[in-house]
Amino acid sequence: MSIEVEGVTKVYGTQKALNEISFKIDKPAIVGFLGPNGAGKSTMMKILTTYLSASQGQAKINGFNVNLNTKEAQQSVGYLPEHNPLYLEQYVKEYLSFNANIYGIAKKRIQEVIELTGLTPESHKKIGQLSKGYRQRVGLANALLHDPEVLILDEPTTGLDPNQLIDIRNLIKSIGKTKTVFLSTHIMQEVEAMCDRVIIINKGEIVADRFLKDLRDEKEQIVVVEFDYRVEDAFLLKLPKVSKVINTYDFVYEITFNTSQDMRSHVFDFAHDNQLKILQLNKKNTSLETLFRDLTSSL
Repeated sequence: MSIEVEGVTKVYGTQKALNEISFKIDKPAIVGFLGPNGAGKSTMMKILTTYLSASQGQAKINGFNVNLNTKEAQQSVGYLPEHNPLYLEQYVKEYLSFNANIYGIAKKRIQEVIELTGLTPESHKKIGQLSKGYRQRVGLANALLHDPEVLILDEPTTGLDPNQLIDIRNLIKSIGKTKTVFLSTHIMQEVEAMCDRVIIINKGEIVADRFLKDLRDEKEQIVVVEFDYRVEDAFLLKLPKVSKVINTYDFVYEITFNTSQDMRSHVFDFAHDNQLKILQLNKKNTSLETLFRDLTSSL
């Protein structure tokens, strides 16, 4: 296992930031770690990278216990924190050389990570002259210097423009072909574009652990329909393959069907046959965003 977390709890005073968190991740994989602000994402990442110690439970990186085998765990993980710590007055190669010396890494590795992260055209500049996207590349290059098995990225695409975002996304996907990438983000589209799996945390507890393929392949759909007057739920339950009907408000209904077939035409025909007027008719997929909202909403 690249990452193993068993019963990890973290307490700050009287505040329980994490409550018996457990999960395992094999390599290679790109796993999204999602949750609202204050859910405990950064705390979990800091425990995995040995910046914090858990109050209870244990975590392992590449088989090394982060508390008992701290040095070996650190050598197995690369970390890009949310606020990328860079020395803006240093040149790109100077900064990477400085960190390579700390790791005791051969100088040839510097050019390798520059090429890997697409920094070559900007490698002669000072970090302070770089765009946000290229600064993120420098952070990624630094995290990859010692060729770790596990890469932990805290909000790696925050503040990037669309072009920069696509570049970083493609870079992360490329890295994830051979390594374990564990990343947090608030951008659901990025998770759906990059990740194989998603773990959702809320109030310090895991509320979902799903493979994205399973979420996309679910044999269920919700059709939202608004009629011109109220209809009895039992009436709508006569539709084929219906499992549930909810009158959300006024004359709007959410009809859940146990099928991947688009059922909007059936709803339309049903309304026509029963002399109902349709004011709106939409298909509501069980998207990652919907799942996230349902599991973390405080309402």
